[in-house]
Amino acid sequence: MALLPPARPSISHRLVVYSVAGLATLCSPAAFADSGAGASDTPAAGVAGLAAMPLEALMQVTIVSTASRFDQSVTDAPAAVVVLTADDIREFGWRTLADALASLPGLYVTNDRSYEYLGSRGFQRPGDYNSRFLLLIDGMRTNDGVYGQAPIGTDFPLDMDLVKRIEYVPGPGSAIYGANALFGVINVITKTGSDLAGAEAAVAAGSFGEKKARASYAWHGAHGADILLSATSYGRSGQDLYYPAFDTPDQNHGVANRLDYDRSQDFLAKAAYGDFRLGFMHGNRTKGIPDAPYGAVFNAPFSVTDTHSYLDLSYQHLLSDGVTLASQVYWGRYDYRMPSVYGPQPYVANVDGSHALWYGADVHATISSIGKHRIVIGTDFTRDARLDQYNYNVAPYSQMLDDHHSGNRAGVYLEDELTLPANFTLNAGLRYDEQTASGGNLSPRIGLVYKLTPRDTFKLLYGQAYRAPNAYEMYYAVSGVDGQLKNTSLKAEHIATTELVYERAVTREGRATLSLFHYDARGLISATQDPSGLFIFRNVSRATARGVELAYEQRMASVRLRGSYSYQIAHDSDTGVALQNSPRHLGKLNVAAPLFADALITGLEVQCTSSRLAAVGEAAGFCLANLTLSSRRLIRGADVSFSVYNLTDKRYADPVGPGFTQETVTQQSRTFLFKAIYGF
Repeated sequence: MALLPPARPSISHRLVVYSVAGLATLCSPAAFADSGAGASDTPAAGVAGLAAMPLEALMQVTIVSTASRFDQSVTDAPAAVVVLTADDIREFGWRTLADALASLPGLYVTNDRSYEYLGSRGFQRPGDYNSRFLLLIDGMRTNDGVYGQAPIGTDFPLDMDLVKRIEYVPGPGSAIYGANALFGVINVITKTGSDLAGAEAAVAAGSFGEKKARASYAWHGAHGADILLSATSYGRSGQDLYYPAFDTPDQNHGVANRLDYDRSQDFLAKAAYGDFRLGFMHGNRTKGIPDAPYGAVFNAPFSVTDTHSYLDLSYQHLLSDGVTLASQVYWGRYDYRMPSVYGPQPYVANVDGSHALWYGADVHATISSIGKHRIVIGTDFTRDARLDQYNYNVAPYSQMLDDHHSGNRAGVYLEDELTLPANFTLNAGLRYDEQTASGGNLSPRIGLVYKLTPRDTFKLLYGQAYRAPNAYEMYYAVSGVDGQLKNTSLKAEHIATTELVYERAVTREGRATLSLFHYDARGLISATQDPSGLFIFRNVSRATARGVELAYEQRMASVRLRGSYSYQIAHDSDTGVALQNSPRHLGKLNVAAPLFADALITGLEVQCTSSRLAAVGEAAGFCLANLTLSSRRLIRGADVSFSVYNLTDKRYADPVGPGFTQETVTQQSRTFLFKAIYGF
């Protein structure tokens, strides 16, 4: 990992600070002393009903399940949990999971025009594959075994129209979920038949040939009977892009023609009856790659195809008063294929790919009948039946890599939420995992929650998490330019996090959260260069970060506001040098407000990111604005919206990984999207 000295604060840094200072003033208690209705994820009890509720009841309205595997209020959860709803997705025009996550405190997204990568609290090294976040869909793990990747861009195998809510739990989650949950757990909860209730069709069209069509059917009956079927097709032709690093006559003067396309097809099927739930999900995405990474020939055909398939069957039953049994069996498959062309002449067509296949089960019981305890005890097992990687030249055929592995992961976990005197609650969890790639790992978590008043809650949190080396890091070995050596002696990487959270009900409908955090990551697996010139992954890095996050949510009559500011300092623990792609400042604002007697909803989103170091130089700071206008009254029975992304047409770039010729990649210019959803 190439590191540079910390960059001098730029004008963009100061702009972010000033903007957030103004937001903090706007969101002060005095500003909203007389405000009305509830938070964006409040159940539909009506504004008048919420206004009549006592303050301590309002603090318990938002219920989450991801933090502890059982339902609890956001206030009681041992983390600074954030919830996004289907209304948020619609009103802000989020097209991908990455769009939604980028709005959350402390998170930021990097795009190299192949994949989108998620960073948290100053940590997102270029070239990582989101393997330090655990992504769940309806509680089912989706990270594959070859790369440990959490898909969040157009490779995410689910239409965002079908997302009911997103629960994000920052901090280490291995005490409950095992590997990969270093920086947080993301649980995407999908809609059911009762949420759609009938047939629905959706179409969208936008800039650079973007088109999408969806057809869904939903039904809900007695005894919990529920069915949802949905299919989506998406396509985007993209634009011609200019890359100064390739500006020579024999490389089309740096212009990549028709290589930024994106195509995907997604399918979702869900059924439920009584205590049983069955779900199947499939997504196939092909993305053109215009920036010729890994030594590929510029402006030659280059694409990547990702195929995800998931199947799960869950059962939840109340055995007796205070004892609930929950179980889940699941199956997953991930296929990756990347055809490309390499030089110098004579050019060689090459195909790189992998297959991952896994299955497993989880069984846990929740016990609330023992005094003031609420206990979760469980076990899970996953079999990575296929961890295959291959690479070959097409003509003449030459096998460069043909690697086959498998492995197991088994864990047992215990969590206890204990109600103590004087408004204290203790949440303690412990999990032990045994994994083929990393041996045994013990992951503890402890959280002390203190409710000083009905308005004020303090949380003192400590946790540890781990990530086992994946098959790509351990076994991938291909010679040649930008080639790689395998390293079977890799160990798991670990993180320890301490966090102090203060939550306050500023008004009846406003909630502020202040988080102070410190983390220490050790044994980080990093891509280094061998004396031979080839890359190899080694446990060579330690990183430390500290910072503060301030978040605020407020509803004023029909206006919803959510803002946050994050200040974070992340550096290499051994050298003291700042990490690459680590912004010091993040500022965010989301406002949804009605116009013309609620006939039109305006969703404005602003995100500011300070400068970040690249391998050489830095990527300048920037502020982006997105605007969505939506209405459910313009056309009878239809939900229509019009979105403008990158409203001011800001030119900005993201740092990219070591396989790229350029240090940063320019991001998307201003685009438009029109969308209509019609229910039958």
